[in-house]
Amino acid sequence: MTDKTPTDDEYSLKTPELPRIPAPELDYRPPAPRKYSPKIALIGAGGIAGSHLDAYRDAGWDVAIIASRTLESAVARRNEFFPEAAATDDVAGVLSDPSIEVVDLTPHPEERGPLIESAIDAGKHVLSQKPFVSDLEEGERLASLAEDRGVKLAVNQNGRWSPHMAWMRNAVRSGLIGTPVGVHLAVHWDHSWIAGTPFEKIEDLILYDFGIHWFDFLISLVGDRARSVRATKCFGTGQAAKVALFAQCIVELEGGQASLVFDGGTKFVTHATAFVGGTEGSLSSRGPDFGSQGVTLTTENGIAEPALEGSWFNDGFRGAMGELLSAIEDDRTPVNGVRENIESLRLTFAAAESSRTGQLVSLA
Repeated sequence: MTDKTPTDDEYSLKTPELPRIPAPELDYRPPAPRKYSPKIALIGAGGIAGSHLDAYRDAGWDVAIIASRTLESAVARRNEFFPEAAATDDVAGVLSDPSIEVVDLTPHPEERGPLIESAIDAGKHVLSQKPFVSDLEEGERLASLAEDRGVKLAVNQNGRWSPHMAWMRNAVRSGLIGTPVGVHLAVHWDHSWIAGTPFEKIEDLILYDFGIHWFDFLISLVGDRARSVRATKCFGTGQAAKVALFAQCIVELEGGQASLVFDGGTKFVTHATAFVGGTEGSLSSRGPDFGSQGVTLTTENGIAEPALEGSWFNDGFRGAMGELLSAIEDDRTPVNGVRENIESLRLTFAAAESSRTGQLVSLA
């Protein structure tokens, strides 16, 4: 025993002085096919469709048909983004059109499931809006159906190609920080715009419809290591929305842990942070909003801060479709393929269940 008082350095309460080093080159930008240029149909001309079409126009892809239950909506989207495309309310006709190879489906899950099945039966490759399904068994069935039919089925988890998430994911998958042992994600924003909209009907809105981006990011880092989750949700003082806008959860990992915090009623500021601690280094991101985040990589070699280009909107949407097109061209599984997304949904649904029951939920 000794009477010596440990210093901050000995307690590891201070980050050691490390040199600044160049950031490694990582391919984090939205992917695109080399030559494959199929005719694409977008079905569902609602609010988010504009982000899809804007990204596809910038990429130079061939959106040949825009379809919606309301012809007026389809015409408006066509006129704004792809004046040479057809506009229709005949969704069944679009799915049976032999010239269409790829279908982007944007309606809500309950409407979208039958459309996914019809598109697969017609031999189309499909990009499904997120959340993919509201039932895991249905997701497994559609995944198997796509595999049996020999078509690619991907999910528009556009957050995967927000610059900071894409760089951090590729850094982890390249082994730059070893095995992740602590992943901690927090987002603070004002989601009160949903008051008076159909989104108020989604009981687990923050965890399911919004939080899926961060659950998916977590799974993209840790794979099948998630073991259990405990989550809570609550109403913020003074909030107008009829569903809880605040939620948090702790995830037990094999050999580690993760936490996610969603403050959906934060006024006047949007702020997000991420920290990924690994056995050989760490990654962190911070920024004034979800689309503008700086990243820091720290290892024994030093501290690196890559100069990131782009933003979540609309690089995320360009990346989701570009990855599907590249996977079709190369005949491989897309990074945003449906099987891995089912694991993201499994974690999401477990968190929602825990928030309702107050119990720890196993992912087994």
